[in-house]
Amino acid sequence: MSRLEVTIPTPDGECAGTLHTPDVAEARPAVILFPDAGGARETFRVMADRLAGLGYVVLLPDVYYRHGGYEPFSMDTVFSDDGERARLMSLVRGLTAEMKIRDAGAFLDFLAGRPEVSGTVGTTGYCMGGGYSLLAAGGHPERITAAASFHGGNLAVADDPDSPHRLADHIRATVHVAAAQDDSAFPADQFERLDQALTGAGVAHTIETYPAAHGFAVPDNPTHDPAADERHWRALAELYSSSLAR
Repeated sequence: MSRLEVTIPTPDGECAGTLHTPDVAEARPAVILFPDAGGARETFRVMADRLAGLGYVVLLPDVYYRHGGYEPFSMDTVFSDDGERARLMSLVRGLTAEMKIRDAGAFLDFLAGRPEVSGTVGTTGYCMGGGYSLLAAGGHPERITAAASFHGGNLAVADDPDSPHRLADHIRATVHVAAAQDDSAFPADQFERLDQALTGAGVAHTIETYPAAHGFAVPDNPTHDPAADERHWRALAELYSSSLAR
């Protein structure tokens, strides 16, 4: 497995990222890994390494590239420190659904130009990145064949015109959503609304709730749950092995 620092051209500027490739000679399917609200950092680079070890070319973008060199966050304190929480939320709110879909197109174009990539692409996302993953699948249905969300929030908000569930009719990917238990960012009404939207659109999908708190799959989150984390890796392996052509 190798890790390469890359620069991705987008309509809004240059996006830094890392490209993680498996130790194989032939081209392989690709996965875009969308990080949680804390942004791309070493924890996610290690996760991308592990995903590459499963045989996929993984792109981890800096989704906050429009803000330049922001100071990294400590996930241990970011939500308990009022100043840090405000700084984080300013970055989160600065990303619109339109921006996310536009960026996803740039990431797909970048991968299409890489000799390591065989053509098919999946996505996965965590917390904020879960919604990003579904928006990408809905915004680029002809190019994304598998999409996952783990402890994603605000996936099916009734009064939000940019809520990911509103793109269900466009999604052609196989979708896997793993919710956190008692998650205020994805309560029961959103679970049902997302399931109904995907079912009504004929999208092949699975939505389930893990007996773990929000943040269960990201090792530097205080709520990381090792058992749920391993379950999430098994789910990803199954999703991609069945939906991403070699």
